[in-house]
Amino acid sequence: MKNDFKGNKQSLPSKPCAVCGRTMSWRKAWAKNWESVLYCSDACRARKAQVKHG
Repeated sequence: MKNDFKGNKQSLPSKPCAVCGRTMSWRKAWAKNWESVLYCSDACRARKAQVKHG
């Protein structure tokens, strides 16, 4: 991902949350680990065990 972002959010990559399916757009904070980002929130990260076992 280039660092020349000019405000066009349409061109950012996105993917669904592994728990709820909500679309997550790329964030600069996730630049180094975008491939390993699976959940849209701490709440979904906490629910991951319930989804697998529930």
